[in-house]
Amino acid sequence: MQVEPDIAFCAVDDARPGLVVRVNFGIVAGREATPAEIDELARLLRPEVGEVSIVAETRHAIGRGVEAAVHQVRVELDEEVMPADDEARSELCSRIVERADFWARLCAAERHADV
Repeated sequence: MQVEPDIAFCAVDDARPGLVVRVNFGIVAGREATPAEIDELARLLRPEVGEVSIVAETRHAIGRGVEAAVHQVRVELDEEVMPADDEARSELCSRIVERADFWARLCAAERHADV
């Protein structure tokens, strides 16, 4: 049985209060997210969160005999828009992860780059 990798997950970022969801876009799509795809993710998330910041980035890891590029999307919510209750925060994170995962898989199904 093949295990599907986690595409989206809540991340702890001590430097940034609020909520951070990381989306390993490159794992599923094999490429960077386009500006139009980022806009579509925002449209999917806005009814749930109102205000959201989305960052698309490419990280390069280079070492002895190893070179990798990681295409990642980061969804950030400011602390001010977060529910005060821990259970509500956890539920919000789960809903955002679910929508981000759906979005990434949909983008990959529409256009995938073979690596």
